[in-house]
Amino acid sequence: MSEIEIQEFLDISGQSSFARWFDGLNAAAAARVTVALTRLSLGNFSNVEGVGSGVFELKVDFGPGYRVYFGKDGTQIVILLGGSSKKRQAAAIVAAKVAWVAYKRRKMARS
Repeated sequence: MSEIEIQEFLDISGQSSFARWFDGLNAAAAARVTVALTRLSLGNFSNVEGVGSGVFELKVDFGPGYRVYFGKDGTQIVILLGGSSKKRQAAAIVAAKVAWVAYKRRKMARS
């Protein structure tokens, strides 16, 4: 099986919600999230759960319970939509769903 490509969704201003969140993490949390994303890129979806509308949540059991939100573009591409702690989960899921709709709309417009 080939490696899954992980990309970040960029909003219309070219900003990544995922990067904004990730850049605010401390070194230990960033390392744990990086390991979780590496596992995801190798096809390990064991800590992944669907949250609706084609958006998935990768749980990182560390600290306050970090979450990474993403969509799947086919079987070999994952689009990072954002991240949060468990405490901010509800708002982050809504934002991720909005970003996923924007991603799909933009992709359709390019086809």
